[in-house]
Amino acid sequence: MVLLENDAFLLELTKLFQKCRLDGSVTITFKRYDGRNRPIPRAGRPPLPEPQENMCLVRAKSRSKKIATVIHQKDVNKFQVAYSNLLKGNLDGLKKLKKTKTKTKAE
Repeated sequence: MVLLENDAFLLELTKLFQKCRLDGSVTITFKRYDGRNRPIPRAGRPPLPEPQENMCLVRAKSRSKKIATVIHQKDVNKFQVAYSNLLKGNLDGLKKLKKTKTKTKAE
């Protein structure tokens, strides 16, 4: 998985959406991230220090391509605006679901 800066992540995400426009899907996950890259120690060992600020880990996956970025607390608003504009521009190719008519029971 490639860890990118926020702006580079948005550019790569745009490319993923363009590749998957006709066939495929993009999976995006948001997760709280505290900066740890090791598991929490077992009981009886000294605990890891608490994080100074909360961060968010964003991952995107399409077939075999995986990208990720870490958003710091001060950059959340800027990233969210850019991310929402990206989604608005790239979610226009969704297929319309066909509704099936169901028979109602007459009593």
